[in-house]
Amino acid sequence: MKWEELIRVTRNLPVIDTETLLTGVSNSESTKVQLSRWTKSGKLIQLKKGIYLLSKDYRKIDIYEPYIASLLKKPSYISLEKAFEHYGLIPEAVNVYTSVTPKRQGRFVSEPGTFDYKHIQTSLFWGYDSVTVNKQTAFIAAPEKALLDYFYLKGMNISLEYLKELRLQNVEKINLKRLFEFADKFKRPGITKIAEILKKYIISFKNEEKSL
Repeated sequence: MKWEELIRVTRNLPVIDTETLLTGVSNSESTKVQLSRWTKSGKLIQLKKGIYLLSKDYRKIDIYEPYIASLLKKPSYISLEKAFEHYGLIPEAVNVYTSVTPKRQGRFVSEPGTFDYKHIQTSLFWGYDSVTVNKQTAFIAAPEKALLDYFYLKGMNISLEYLKELRLQNVEKINLKRLFEFADKFKRPGITKIAEILKKYIISFKNEEKSL
């Protein structure tokens, strides 16, 4: 396969999946060698084995990084701090795309960003929604699940003081009924306690806003 042919076939795709690309190719081994050469020359970016991205000079569509996160390890969904940023629950941007997965944890670092994966039990792999941008679908935790995932995986002793340090904002986006439904689904008393403290913080935050 020549470079011009690869461009013609893939430049409108968000990523290059070699399994799909090599289907029907008569000399797949030769194409694999070419892919390796194009990666070394900087024309391609290897995200993981079998998954490539055209470099910025050749790409025609914008990449939706959460889609990359959902693609690099399946199944997974974005949670924790990156989900907080997505919902505007914290004021600062987060550089690392942290996801949870029932598979092994790991990290991928490439031009699109740093993608971290935290292991979570299969029984706790729920509470996320699909988001599609530029025809690229990603999976992101609901705000309530992202908060519970955060404290569950960090193993932290939550307090009102810590929540103030975390600078949680836009708390009206947190549905308290769903927060407690999710906490019950964890089937762990400590998570219910976390939900209670989150509720106190949310109520006090709303009261402070009213008094301003």
